[in-house]
Amino acid sequence: SLPTAFIDVAADAYYYQPVLWALEKKVTNGTSEITFSPDDTCNTAQILTFLWRAAGSPVVPEKDVFKYADVKGTDYFYMAAQWAKTKEMVEHYALYPNYSCNRMMSVYYIWCAAGKPACSASLKFTDLNKPEHENYKEAIAWAVEQGITNGTSDTTFSPGSTCTRGQIVTFLWRAAQKGLI
Repeated sequence: SLPTAFIDVAADAYYYQPVLWALEKKVTNGTSEITFSPDDTCNTAQILTFLWRAAGSPVVPEKDVFKYADVKGTDYFYMAAQWAKTKEMVEHYALYPNYSCNRMMSVYYIWCAAGKPACSASLKFTDLNKPEHENYKEAIAWAVEQGITNGTSDTTFSPGSTCTRGQIVTFLWRAAQKGLI
């Protein structure tokens, strides 16, 4: 069961079991001794760190270490950032660790961690029609097909909506339950 000190995670919350899993697997901790902060926005550094830990915190060989403009060797997410680069989650020279992570990027990161599996499912979402969505459609279709997430309605995915800590641990828990990460 959940630490009794977490006053912000109700037993009937959709993220209750995912939070238990995240704590047990050491994917993340609370934000304090008494809070998990499930409604706090999750940033890029956090989701990549959670995902890296869920994958077993793999060590990146020194020869594969990548120099980011905005990542220092002392950052808590340093190894997660290195791993993300080896998994082709990040393709540029900056990580933007403090940027809020949105739904589109969240499922993209999980899809990359799973090895970018092919997916031929069609998308029913009408809000994925911008050119910047093209490179993410297969990841979104896969995440929906695998039950990692659904749309925010029958016809919308809300790709730019920011994700909370509760949502991210739920996505990761669902992926882990299926052995995808």
